[in-house]
Amino acid sequence: MSILRTLLRHAFQSRYFSIAEFKRAQNKADKGRDEKQKDGKKQSPKMKTFKIYRFDPEGNNKKPKMQSYTVDINDCRPMVLDALMKIKMEQDSTLAFRKSCREGICGSCGVNIDGINRLACLHKIRPRGTTKIYPLPHMYVIKDLIVDMNKFLAQHNRIKPYPIPKELCVKSEGDQQFLQSIKDREKMDGLVECILCACCSTSCPEYWWHGHTKPPNDFLGPAALLNAYRWIVDTRDGATHERLSELRNYYNVYRCHQINNCTSVCPKRLEPGRAISQLRLYLSKFKKKPKPDMVGKAPSDPYKACPKDECE
Repeated sequence: MSILRTLLRHAFQSRYFSIAEFKRAQNKADKGRDEKQKDGKKQSPKMKTFKIYRFDPEGNNKKPKMQSYTVDINDCRPMVLDALMKIKMEQDSTLAFRKSCREGICGSCGVNIDGINRLACLHKIRPRGTTKIYPLPHMYVIKDLIVDMNKFLAQHNRIKPYPIPKELCVKSEGDQQFLQSIKDREKMDGLVECILCACCSTSCPEYWWHGHTKPPNDFLGPAALLNAYRWIVDTRDGATHERLSELRNYYNVYRCHQINNCTSVCPKRLEPGRAISQLRLYLSKFKKKPKPDMVGKAPSDPYKACPKDECE
């Protein structure tokens, strides 16, 4: 890149450049690269302390504890997940945590780092101080940093996170495409990017209090409600009224107090709080029982009230 910048600067200044100038720029770049490599070899170890939550229900000591590990961050890649992998490979093979893509796509490495829910693969190691790593809060811990996601995934499954085609349009499976305009697709921006890492739901105080009660009187949480709104605004889906009727329970949606912890910790920078507020507005403008011949029809604009000819 430095060679390219030098050549572009000469090109703008003199409209041309010679071979000698090109070689000079190349030698300068090579010299800078060699100096960086030499500096890297001379780097002294820089030790960093990580305190990690440990809990093994099958071990001798069943009480959780915090265990300290020291890592040379000059000999480690920059992310917290890299440090966890280095600890597991070189110091303690019994350390348990989830990981998969290492690129912020799968959402499996969600943990609590220094009091904030984050993806370990996207959070850089702080060069100073001690980093404390806990499992996601208010979740049942299976072992160390691994939590039980069954309740979270069951709540997500209750919103029916799949397209339900319009009954009046479906003839037979595979015979018809469900097309969507660019404008309608733009309504789902900021919704379809959710990776179900549970960082938002486990940072929500209301989910701590009422997210683990018995269904159907449990708060579904920001992640499930964000995905519910995603399918409601999808113009290709034909079960809008059915989805809304299932979300009318006060405990499922209306326990949200708009604290917006979910928005502040989302690794994909989504806005579950805004989606929940729009979902409330959407629920308030729809009647409970649609006309029988209109069941399965999606409204043209999700931000407007249901037209009079579509609802009783």
